[in-house]
Amino acid sequence: MEIFKYMEKYDYEQLVFCQDEASGLKAIIAIHDTTLGPALGGARMWTYASEENAIEDALRLARGMTYKNAAAGLNLGGGKTVIIGDPFKDKNEEMFRALGRFIQGLNGRYITAEDVGTTVTDMDLIHEETNYVTGISPAFGSSGNPSPVTAYGVYRGMKAAAKEAFGFDSLEGRTISVQGLGNVAYKLCEYLHNEGAKLVVTDINQAAIDRVVNDFGATAVAPEEIYSQEVDIFSPCALGAILNDETIPQLKAKVVAGSANNQLQDSRHGDYLHELGIVYAPDYVINAGGVINVADELYGYNSERAMKRVEGIYDSIEKIFTISKRDGIPTYVAANRLAEERIARVSKSRSQFLKNEKNILNGR
Repeated sequence: MEIFKYMEKYDYEQLVFCQDEASGLKAIIAIHDTTLGPALGGARMWTYASEENAIEDALRLARGMTYKNAAAGLNLGGGKTVIIGDPFKDKNEEMFRALGRFIQGLNGRYITAEDVGTTVTDMDLIHEETNYVTGISPAFGSSGNPSPVTAYGVYRGMKAAAKEAFGFDSLEGRTISVQGLGNVAYKLCEYLHNEGAKLVVTDINQAAIDRVVNDFGATAVAPEEIYSQEVDIFSPCALGAILNDETIPQLKAKVVAGSANNQLQDSRHGDYLHELGIVYAPDYVINAGGVINVADELYGYNSERAMKRVEGIYDSIEKIFTISKRDGIPTYVAANRLAEERIARVSKSRSQFLKNEKNILNGR
């Protein structure tokens, strides 16, 4: 991998390699863009097949966070940490404290958080060495479990998508299929049930299915049957890459809106949905409630303020539909454009400010 060529192609700012022999830490911090503010993105721990794979993942995820944070209206850029190692075998206190020192050394350019393979306990250890970390224990002023907040954001985004597809945003009487019934999806089902929606659900965990059926009167179907259900809205809340050549032709829903990451197997599947007239709420915008919530910790966490910001996902999804119609493009492309236009506006404003400051100093 030609690292500088890759960084130049997508305009990355910084790539930091972190090594601590005593603890066994081998980590990579990627900072993509700080136009809007310091880079925020989680610390992921994974058993990568090679160091090159770890670098590629850090870079890819950091760029994704730039778009996610920008589209969410946050004054934050995009970054990511990947730690090379088995999260079930290789963790120790010294490792995360060492990572905290490396993050502290970046002097606020990067702020970390929990991600795949890391926990609140790990974030607390990082917090021993730096304040540039979110998602720590509530005792330290954290927001706690982000699942209910993420679910609320998905619910708000789904209502915006329903308005686009059906002309009004009420979900009362709508039939909604939910794929995957984890913590976020369970809370989402509660919101939908309380509004009067009918639920069709599936999961590979029978206990999760039973809970939603008992609590919300949902109808359960086999995992392979979820795509072909006669529903108004399909909500993928489990694995990524589930919108593909095999599943999209089965869909009878007019809307796709769910919490799962990377729902499109390939970008062309976003084009496919667009051609079929299916309203797609881009995943990284509709599921941004969690990052909006932890970002509020940077100001001294206030639950009411954070939830108000999460409500704004409705407006973000509406803006995406406006751009999609304005430019004649699929919504997944419109989401990227929303983020890019915001970054460009701030960059232009900053450049003009610096130019004015220079002119003042030169007596012009």
